[in-house]
Amino acid sequence: MTDASTDVDYLRRILTARVYDVAEETPLEDAPLLSERIDNRLLLKREDLQPVFSFKLRGAYNKMVNLSEAERARGVIASSAGNHAQGVALAAARLGCRATIVMPVTAPALKVQAVRDRGAEVVLFGDSYSEANAKAVELVAVSGASFVHPFDDPDVIAGQGTIGMEILRQHPGPIDAVFVAIGGGGLISGIGVYLKQLKPEIRIIGVQTDDSDAMARSLEAGERVELESVGLFSDGTAVRLVGVETFRLARKYVDDVIRVDTDAVCAAIKDVFTDTRAILEPAGALAIAGAKAYAEREGVSGQTFVAIACGANMNFDRLRFVSERAEIGERREAVFAVTIPEERGSFRRFCQLLGDHNVTEFNYRISHESIAHVFVGLQVESRAQAQEVADSFRRAGCTTLDLTDDELAKVHLRHLVGGKSPLASQEVLYRFEFPERPGALMRFLTRMNPTWNISLFHYRNHGADYGRVLVGLQVPFDEQPEFDRFLAELGYPHWNETENPAYRLFLGGSEWDARGAEQETV
Repeated sequence: MTDASTDVDYLRRILTARVYDVAEETPLEDAPLLSERIDNRLLLKREDLQPVFSFKLRGAYNKMVNLSEAERARGVIASSAGNHAQGVALAAARLGCRATIVMPVTAPALKVQAVRDRGAEVVLFGDSYSEANAKAVELVAVSGASFVHPFDDPDVIAGQGTIGMEILRQHPGPIDAVFVAIGGGGLISGIGVYLKQLKPEIRIIGVQTDDSDAMARSLEAGERVELESVGLFSDGTAVRLVGVETFRLARKYVDDVIRVDTDAVCAAIKDVFTDTRAILEPAGALAIAGAKAYAEREGVSGQTFVAIACGANMNFDRLRFVSERAEIGERREAVFAVTIPEERGSFRRFCQLLGDHNVTEFNYRISHESIAHVFVGLQVESRAQAQEVADSFRRAGCTTLDLTDDELAKVHLRHLVGGKSPLASQEVLYRFEFPERPGALMRFLTRMNPTWNISLFHYRNHGADYGRVLVGLQVPFDEQPEFDRFLAELGYPHWNETENPAYRLFLGGSEWDARGAEQETV
């Protein structure tokens, strides 16, 4: 069979696919706020609204409904990082057959439990989809069950291709590009083979994370390339080796593949939430991140894009990480290490340099007699503005490092600024709740006695209506009454943590240990 006849057969398979026994025709929705930002109209194909919160049930059900009754009676086996597993489990429950799903041990607990809740047996094996897939193939060989491949199967590909059919029906007007996340390639193959035969002018653009880019590398090499390892943040696309059939179709119908990093994915999750109040999983937001990157790279405006929002099976505990990284991913937070003089008043002078920029994070611990190293995060409008801020620090004589793209700094060092310091003599430690509004920090600094040196400062904006701030101040013992008056006049909620045992163990100096011991003997 030639490629042409095979692809015509795909049209027939897609048009006759039995997906709507279980799947919904999902809406194609405008993303007005994001469209305005990228100066192109962006439409979201809301596959996150499916009963299993991803597109995967389309292909899984279409494959299983086309099995014979005898084949279904022997049961089915599948391998999946999570979303395909839920599609197979739902289809098995609907068709009355037994399902065993092999999932990597790294699969999110949310997805594992969802599969079990639908009545399928789960076998956890391996650290990646590829290892889980190898185990599933072994089980098929000894059990006689039918294997439901997550992407490299014509019936699965055709099931996913119904998304392309819906896009053209829902938006008969011009479409310049469709953006699709790629793991093994089933989704983009089905959409691409349908759209390109009916509207070849539409660009089909795949999107992968830069640490799970098997399809991009394969297309560049002209042959399938197996990755040694894959990143796990976007677990739904963490595939080391793409399929034989999906690679063939991608070579023919995919115009481009864009790579994006974790921060860009986190920013896309936030963008979709802002427009829809829905929270996508990382793989589900890949296409949106790709559309943003494409618009910037190509410098286009006024075009119409469609991005497949392909999944929303997000573990709740990942949201903190997404929130931390989204501002950097959308280039609205810049992170710097700035060196300032270690002298009274320098902290306030540095804060004045920040101007009207909203501070997102501030970490400092006294460590040197003559210089102070400050870790600071600021809200910015663009990378160009971040460069302007850095230049202003340097003009003021402050050595400055831009850490915005430094993974070590963003993941680890921001939490490790500090430690015990022999220079932190006569230090008192207080927790404060600052009003989360402009001027709160400067009010604190201007009302404080200028002879009290700030020896520790930690703040991170968590999106609440107040900021949680930890401050160390070098206040002579005999000035404690004046310090108490300062706190009362300031009016910010505060807690004295100077005698906190954790502080004394990890941050406090020997002087305070001695003072505490002296108080205990009184």
